Amino acid sequence: MKILVTGATGLVGTALVGALAGDGHTVCRLVRPQTRTEGGAYGAFDVAWNPETGELGGAAVGAEGVVNLAGASIADGRWTAARKRLLRTSRVDATRALVAVLGKMNAKPSVLVSASAIGFYGNRGDEVLTESSVPGSDFLSDLARDWEAEALRAETFRTRVVLPRFGIILAKHGGALPKMMLPFRLGVGGRIVSGQQWMPWVALDDVVEIIKFVLSTRDVSGPINVVAPEPVRNVEFTRALAEALRRPALFPAPAIALRIALGHEMAEALLLSSHRVVPAALTRAGYRFLHSQFGPALKGILTTQR
Repeated sequence: MKILVTGATGLVGTALVGALAGDGHTVCRLVRPQTRTEGGAYGAFDVAWNPETGELGGAAVGAEGVVNLAGASIADGRWTAARKRLLRTSRVDATRALVAVLGKMNAKPSVLVSASAIGFYGNRGDEVLTESSVPGSDFLSDLARDWEAEALRAETFRTRVVLPRFGIILAKHGGALPKMMLPFRLGVGGRIVSGQQWMPWVALDDVVEIIKFVLSTRDVSGPINVVAPEPVRNVEFTRALAEALRRPALFPAPAIALRIALGHEMAEALLLSSHRVVPAALTRAGYRFLHSQFGPALKGILTTQR
């Protein structure tokens, strides 16, 4: 299968490209101007992609699948007006441009897997959230809803669209986990406020396997929650992290300090909100998680060589 991947140099993209190429697929990493890649697995190569102009290298022709993972990091900088514009253009506008160029191909790809996030649901307390739950009403909810809407335009040319709503992706070498580990390594880690907010997590290994699963499972379409079956509360998360690192968890982070450090809106959305999200669609489709329990999954992740 010939597969195009945007966001191929990120945490998920790098792991996915290697896995797909290792399985014998031909993988085209769509890279923007000035983007540098470091070689890659046999069977993976770079194709020029400029979402601002809509230009796409001719080597992309004939692709059967597309995985769209592009988007500036939500957590790498305070949400100023300029930062929020970047978060939006790197997702919504880039996806619009991608779908437009796919629509111009003579042979359209059969499937588009286009990233989204559990921020779609907003802060919902203890409510159990499935793919049929309504969206929230904050910045991340609006961003995810508009992002998904652009990807769904590909259905007009009969491409199957899958929208993975990613939870907190856990990997030893990147993403959120190393940042979460730092306070504990320094001996000042602890729960966030009361610690009762739900944290939907998923191991990077499962993320890669889920994307591979939906690429090949033709009856899966629409939104899928890419989270482990057992979400945990923040207090459970921090307790397990402290235990795995053999460090104390004695210093709860007060809400006011987080709001001062990150800004009110960003702190509320990323650290103080609660998302009790479950993978209902994946369960129905028959996907079997590699890591379903948080404690054993965390210990496994932290003992890997990477």
